[in-house]
Amino acid sequence: MPLASPVALLCAGLAALGRRGSEALAASVFIGIAVPPLAAFAKPIFAEALFVLLVLSFLRVDPAALRRHAARPGLILAALAWIMLAVPLLAGGALALTGLADAVPPLYAAMMLQAMAPPLVSAPALAALMGLDAALSLATLIACLAAAPVTAAAFAAIFLGGTVALTPLALGGKTLLILAGAAVIAAVIRRLAGDEVIARQNERIDGLNVVVLFVFAVAFMDGVYDHAGAAPLAAAGLVALTFAVAIAFGVSTFVVFARAGRADALSLAVTAALRNLGLMAAAAGGAVPELAWLYFAYAQLPIYLMPQLVKPLMRRLRPRGGA
Repeated sequence: MPLASPVALLCAGLAALGRRGSEALAASVFIGIAVPPLAAFAKPIFAEALFVLLVLSFLRVDPAALRRHAARPGLILAALAWIMLAVPLLAGGALALTGLADAVPPLYAAMMLQAMAPPLVSAPALAALMGLDAALSLATLIACLAAAPVTAAAFAAIFLGGTVALTPLALGGKTLLILAGAAVIAAVIRRLAGDEVIARQNERIDGLNVVVLFVFAVAFMDGVYDHAGAAPLAAAGLVALTFAVAIAFGVSTFVVFARAGRADALSLAVTAALRNLGLMAAAAGGAVPELAWLYFAYAQLPIYLMPQLVKPLMRRLRPRGGA
C-alpha cells in the first residue's frame, strides 16, 4: 500500500483540526501562555497572519449568503448602530458611575478602547467554527470596520480626552487596505478554483483558521506567564474582568436582537463580544499604558475559549431535530 503524499497528510491534518476547531483553539491559548519563547516566532508575522485570516474568512463564507445579507441591510445597519454607537455609550456611562477613570486610568482606557473597537477580523472564522452564520458575522464586521475610523476617534475624544488619541486617517487606511486586499485575493482564488471546490474545503479552511489563530494567541500572550507568576491575584482579577465584559457584550446583544431569531441573535452576540483590541492599539500609535496591554492580553482568553463555551448554549437553543 503506497504511503500518502505530504500534501495529502497535510490536508488530512487540517481537516481533522477543523473538525476539532473549538478544542484546538482553547488549547492554543494555554500553549501560548505556557511557552513564552514562541512569541519570538509569532510577533514578526502578526500583521501577515491578520491578513491571511481575513482572506480565509472571505473564502469560508458563501458569497450568495453574503449577497443576501447585503440585499437586506436592515439587520446589518441595526447591528452596526448597536456595536459601534450604543455599546460605547453605555459602557462609557457605566464606567463613569464606577469612578474607574480616576481610580485606575489605564484600566479605564483599556475597557473603553475595547467598547469602541470594531469586531475581531477573526470573528467570522470563529463563527464558522461554532456553526453560526459566518456570512452575517462577516457582513457586520465589514460595516463596523468601515465606521470605526469615525466612531472610535469620536468616542476616544469624548471618553479618553487626551490620554489616548486615535487617528481616523491611520485607522481608516489600515482597515481599507486589509479589507480590500483580502476581498480581492479571496475573489481571485474562488474564481480560479470554483465555488464547488471551495465549498468542499470548509474543514481544511477551518483547520487553517485554527493555525493562524494560534499565531495570534502566541503573540498576544507574550508577558502573561511572567505577570501571572508575579501577581497571581491581579492576573485572576483581570481574567475575571475580561470574561465579564465579553459576556456582558454578548448577552446584551443577544437580548437586543432576539426578535431577529435565535440563530442570528447568537451570531451577532459572538461578533459583538469579540473586539479588535490589536487594531485599537495600533491606531493609538503604541501610546497604550502597560496595564492596558496586560488587559488586552488577558482579553484573548474569552475570545479563544468562546467556541468551546458557546457549544452547550447552541445545543440548548437549537430546535430538536433542527440544524
